[in-house]
Amino acid sequence: MAHYDTIFKNATLVNQDGEGLSDVAVRNGRIAAIGSLADASADEVVDCKNLHILPGVIDTQVHFREPGLTHKEDLQSGSLSAVMGGVTGVFEMPNTNPLTTTRETFEAKIAAGTNRMHCDFAFYIGGTHENVGELATLEKLPGCAGIKVFMGSSTGSLLVADDDGVEAILRAISRRAAFHSEDEYMLEQRKHLRVAGDPSSHPIWRSPEVALNCTQRLVGLARKTGKRIHVLHISTGEEIAFLADHKDVASVEVTPHHLTLDETAYTRLGTYAQMNPPVRDKAHREAIWGGVANGVADILGSDHAPHTREEKDHPYPESHSGMTGVQTLVPTMLAHVNNGRLSLARFVDMTSAGPNRLFGIANKGRIAVGYDADFTVVDLKRRETITNDWVKSRAGWTPYDGVTVTGWPVGTVVRGKTVMWQGELVTPSTGRPMQFLEALPA
Repeated sequence: MAHYDTIFKNATLVNQDGEGLSDVAVRNGRIAAIGSLADASADEVVDCKNLHILPGVIDTQVHFREPGLTHKEDLQSGSLSAVMGGVTGVFEMPNTNPLTTTRETFEAKIAAGTNRMHCDFAFYIGGTHENVGELATLEKLPGCAGIKVFMGSSTGSLLVADDDGVEAILRAISRRAAFHSEDEYMLEQRKHLRVAGDPSSHPIWRSPEVALNCTQRLVGLARKTGKRIHVLHISTGEEIAFLADHKDVASVEVTPHHLTLDETAYTRLGTYAQMNPPVRDKAHREAIWGGVANGVADILGSDHAPHTREEKDHPYPESHSGMTGVQTLVPTMLAHVNNGRLSLARFVDMTSAGPNRLFGIANKGRIAVGYDADFTVVDLKRRETITNDWVKSRAGWTPYDGVTVTGWPVGTVVRGKTVMWQGELVTPSTGRPMQFLEALPA
């Protein structure tokens, strides 16, 4: 009789075979068997009747603010928010203080996250004019998700607004690089369009043309250098249409807030709806949904970017741009599944198989024998109301406060360890850096 550490029984399993009732066995943190395991034994048996087991959701864009800005988030609190929402792994961004742009600052974050974060993780390294000569080495460091470049909406050395600077970065690297694509020169020219005290002027200042122009420039540079790019948080229908013709070089991220919110959010939420790039009108939202339906959109990322209430309550435009999102990614998107906007298989493709495909994450992104036992366990019929009190981010608020959804994360399993179950944290933090096929340790 085969013996395992844990068997998850009676679940509806969602993997490369589709959906079906199955058991999943775990040994030493890896998936060891899939199928009917009635004759097997285990140290622990978890009954998942009436639940779905999905491959562990990977959120490939979060800002956990450590080091330097820990009054609004840190690696521990951000990852707690992640696992409470069913997220088993995150890619975290480099706009910290100090910036994550050197081997020293990167390795300090790896050390700070290991066995302190509640989920597994990878960190981006910021590409700058100053560190371009080291990027080929930096992007291969263990736990590095790749290079992140801000072509707009950043300050100091992280801002690389010029084509020559972006081209130099692309020529220096071999892995897929991620980009915040807004044209900084146009943003500077359009600042007069901001209306004091009126956050609804935010998408007028940061217009669709600002995003599209930068994305067109970026794709041209990718073609010129023969490199792969990943365009983050697409917010316009024009970009979806343009990128459809450039899928050989460009992958596409969309966010739950650009798929869920529209111009009415500024009336309801004020500056709490303020993001970069901004939430836009219903027509852009529907066009982004079109990109989900036709496959132009590759993956979902939350762009979890927490700020304190005090920072959000500053009058526009002094108010900070960004909102929480890592904990609400799964329930908001499962609500869309239940409302018929996307299939469960497409959700899985955009949150696990997609990140695996684009970034080459070793042993993650599938429920298959030999892979890490990372599972997001959900109750597709459970009806819950999202509240600020439920959110574990240090920021303490969500733009979805008071929103009732159908579909809820009930379990988060990381490398075979049940971290969250039925809303309770049940395993102390054991997060480890992810490995990548293009940067495997020697």
